[in-house]
This record gives sequence, structure tokens and C-alpha cells, in this order.
Amino acid sequence: MSTGTAATRRRMIEQVGAGVLAAGGLLLLAPRARADLVKAQKLMKELIGDRTPQEGKVRLEMPQIAENGQSVPLTAAVDSPMTPDNYCRVVHILADGNPEAGVCSFEFTPMSGRAEFSTRMRLAQTQNVWAVAEMSDGSVWMTKTEVKVTIGGCGG
Repeated sequence: MSTGTAATRRRMIEQVGAGVLAAGGLLLLAPRARADLVKAQKLMKELIGDRTPQEGKVRLEMPQIAENGQSVPLTAAVDSPMTPDNYCRVVHILADGNPEAGVCSFEFTPMSGRAEFSTRMRLAQTQNVWAVAEMSDGSVWMTKTEVKVTIGGCGG
């Protein structure tokens, strides 16, 4: 390798490194967008329309206190017979304190056997997490739980 090539590479690496540091600094200065209750409710309306969710049928298991919001376990289950004429179609998970209110949606069919799943999610701060289930008959069921977060998992 010639001296000119090594110098050019070194200069390029220095410039890329400076660009990455500058971009990182801008990200630190930029205000973080957060969902809030109004945004979460708006998203829920987009998902379920004018239907009114009822309490019950949905179980959401999460720790009351998350020491670290980077990876918070959750299990959601819906009381449904999962027959061709009576089953849970989809479960939406929403969080009103994360950068985006919509966390995930899981779709089911009668062949799923049961409407239940476990996953992990990030929580930016103490907030409510909602599980909203849409059933095959058009009814909507929900539950929510508050999780206290001591160290945020979305850069907070």
C-alpha cells in the first residue's frame, strides 16, 4: 500500500468519524417525540373505528415495576373459544409514553388454538400499556396496566 493511499484512507476515516459524532450530537439536542394519551387514543380509534372497547376478556401480564425499560416482558391472552364462528382476530398493544403509541399487533385465526402471546417491549418511561382485542363478531375488548419504569428503554 502506498503512502498516498494510506493517507487518503486515514483522512476518509477521520471525516466519517467526525460526521458520525456531529450527527450524534444533533440527535442529543433534538427534542424526543413522545406519544401521549391523546395520540394513543387517536391510534386506537384508527384501529377499531367507532366501536367502544369493553373491559374484560383480555389479560395483560407485565411487571408493575420495570427496573430497566430496555426489555420489559409482557404476556397477553384473550378469553375466546377460537372456533370458526367465535374467535379473536387481532390483539393490539399500545403504550402512551413511548415515541410511538403502537407497539405491535398479533393476528389470530381459529387454527391458532388460543389467542395468547408473550414478547418483550421497550418502555421509555412510566406509562400505561393497553391490550386491545378485536373479535370475529366485531366486539372490542381491552385492558390496561401501568408500568413504572426506573430507567427508560427508548433513550430516556
